[in-house]
Amino acid sequence: MYLAPCLNCIPSCCVRFAVKSSRRSNPVRCMREQIFGSVVVKHGQTRGHQTCGVTWIGRSHKNEPVLLSGVLQKRQASSESGNVRVRFAPSPTGFLHLGGLRTALYNFIFAKKHGGTFILRMEDTDQSRLVPGAAERIEDMLEWAGIPPDESPQKGGNFGPYQQSQRLDVYSRSAQELVDKGDAYHCFCTAQRLELLKKEALRSRQTPRYDNRCRHLRPDQVAEKLAQGQPHVIRFRLQEGVEPFNDLVFGWNKHEVATVEGDPVIMKADGFPTYHLANVVDDHYMQISHVLRGTEWLISTSKHLLMYSAFGWTPPTFAHLPLLLNKDGSKLSKRQGDIFIEHFAQAGVLPEALLDIITNCGSGFTAENRFGRKLHEMISEFDASRITTHSALLDLDKLSEFNRIHLMRRIDDEQKCGFLVKDLQGLIVQTYGPQVQENDVLHRKYIKRVLHLRKGHITGLQDLVTPAYSYLWMRPSVPIGQLEGVSSEAHTILTLVLELIEKHGKEFTPECLNLELKSLAKKMKVTKYNTVMKFLRLALSGQQQGPSVAEMMVSLGSKEICNRLQGLLKG
Repeated sequence: MYLAPCLNCIPSCCVRFAVKSSRRSNPVRCMREQIFGSVVVKHGQTRGHQTCGVTWIGRSHKNEPVLLSGVLQKRQASSESGNVRVRFAPSPTGFLHLGGLRTALYNFIFAKKHGGTFILRMEDTDQSRLVPGAAERIEDMLEWAGIPPDESPQKGGNFGPYQQSQRLDVYSRSAQELVDKGDAYHCFCTAQRLELLKKEALRSRQTPRYDNRCRHLRPDQVAEKLAQGQPHVIRFRLQEGVEPFNDLVFGWNKHEVATVEGDPVIMKADGFPTYHLANVVDDHYMQISHVLRGTEWLISTSKHLLMYSAFGWTPPTFAHLPLLLNKDGSKLSKRQGDIFIEHFAQAGVLPEALLDIITNCGSGFTAENRFGRKLHEMISEFDASRITTHSALLDLDKLSEFNRIHLMRRIDDEQKCGFLVKDLQGLIVQTYGPQVQENDVLHRKYIKRVLHLRKGHITGLQDLVTPAYSYLWMRPSVPIGQLEGVSSEAHTILTLVLELIEKHGKEFTPECLNLELKSLAKKMKVTKYNTVMKFLRLALSGQQQGPSVAEMMVSLGSKEICNRLQGLLKG
């Protein structure tokens, strides 16, 4: 009979534990005595922030009780041991995608929340799968996203090199240290033998694993094979009795890797380390305090902790982030093509919109599921203890709305609006080129006016170079006969509008023009107001739909309106 505190005896500031049995896994509710399997929960007392004075008991792989802690404490990201240093360590076997950006973002936010350092490290030990230029473009995309690393291959730092292929001597020395201690050994098994082991395991419907054969070689046998120059790898000697670790997201965890895996390779025959050795060695020498990485590495953490113990090093604190999935629960796949950050950048998606949507669908913030969060707000609202184990479902159909919100903010910011003007100038020239008949449409003042008038109506700058907005950049070709088909008072309407523009000069607003146009329509003998608007829309834009006529006129400005309408009268 083993004791555990009930859920109601744990104040909200403390972590919630689940008591598991072979049949179910539920939080224990407050009862005088409740039994799940062979675990008994007794009701306790709590005052203020004191919990039950009872320890939590879990179960090992042998179904034996395991003491995890003396007193339950809040699941939190402590940085009391020193400066916070976190790292994002992608493999440049491809370009940065949404899942990687999310991991990088959480590391960046965590570092800035605690006044720490965000490091970019390239794990390029798998030389056969490297993509030329990927490492540089990954760092470029982090810069584009507004979450630049403090230390990186390009920026350098006091703990470099930050590219694993440039740290081979460090891994070689570390692997040899483990061999000298008896915690690792040389393995001379051929690829053919390993393949036979795999086939035999699959034939027996077992999980393939190395049988640790070379573990038992005598020192003289090892020396002889090394002297003969036989190809070999170095394997880490797994041990049973793994200590549990407290993950900031998943709570207490442990995986008896020695019972289900063979000894893993830590140095390959080509002299390059595997991930298991390289990440442990680098995190130690780069003084990483917290490791925030994907949940797919949760099971491997016990293996890594065995290495830390073998080296005699203090491990960092771990936080394994839940998966980022499509809205239907399927995995994000690189084969989708549109999950790469460069795709979004080229499509005109704003970096702040992308950061907003990938955090909006997840957890870890005091204010959940709100649109329009800025990066500094993400940092101030971040709380690692609020990250849940549930996968985050990403609905990219909502991205345009996120982009619309953040585009509005950029337009309202004088400095950022200036950059938007330059970007839009480039898009106009790229899209219309020699079709632009009047260079005034490329002037800063004109484009800025268009942006402010269309603010909230467009989701991206690309919208403004679609056919629906072509009238802003090039004059439409509308024959006077087509206009006369709309209204027999074509010349009268054109003349009255020109007089109206001359009267108001350069200064007018959509609200003012709306009133003036209604008054103008009343002067028509047979043409109704709606027909006058239809006529003017066609005359100014060559289109039958779009923004209000008054807004069109304000966008174009008095000079361009006069040029277009006078041209129709002359025609």
